This record gives sequence, structure tokens and C-alpha cells, in this order.
Amino acid sequence: MVSCQNEQQVEYNRYYSAGAAVYQTHCQNCHSDKGQGLAALIPPLTDSIYLKINKKQLACYLQNGLSGKITVNHIEFDSKMPAAGLSPIEVAQVLTYITNSFGNNGGLVNTEDVERDLKKCK
Repeated sequence: MVSCQNEQQVEYNRYYSAGAAVYQTHCQNCHSDKGQGLAALIPPLTDSIYLKINKKQLACYLQNGLSGKITVNHIEFDSKMPAAGLSPIEVAQVLTYITNSFGNNGGLVNTEDVERDLKKCK
């Protein structure tokens, strides 16, 4: 049998679909099913510019939580996001999902990317 997808596309699809399940379990309650967040309380995940600029910090935000002021879509947020308590593979999966959903197009985030970025957390 010949596959219509290359190995990289198959890996992306696996991460993305598993990431959707992780998102539903751990993120959707606050960020909503469409990633729009909650007014001025919880930032949206629809701002691909914020995600691109902070790409190397996203794993840290999930692993360690996030507090302090951030600006997303020209709106300032100052609430606390708790640590998600996810494994590196789950972080990679959910980041692949988030950075490729809600109007975003960020490509695959694999476990190696996450482990590298987690070593640099501040």
C-alpha cells in the first residue's frame, strides 16, 4: 500500500488530533471551544501574532502557569493561568493543536521542541 501522506504529515496529524483531546480536557473550559477566551479575563488563542512572538515560551506557560500582564489583540490581561500539569508529549500535542486552530497556522510542535523550550523557562 502506498500512503498519500508523508511521514511528517502523519506525525502532524497524530499530534493535532491528540492535542484536540488535551485541549478539550485542560484548556477549553477557560479559553472556550473556539479559542476566543473570556472578555477581558482570559485571553484568546486566536491571535497568531502573539503565539508566533511567544512561541518559545508557550511550553513554559503550560508547564509553569502564567501570571502578570500580557497584551493579546491590543487588550491587556492580568489574570493567572495555573500550570496545566501536562507531560511534554501532551504539551507538544496541545501546542500543535492551538497553533494550528482558531485561524492560526504554526505547524508541528514536537516533543523535542517542547523539551528544548522547557529547559529555557524563566
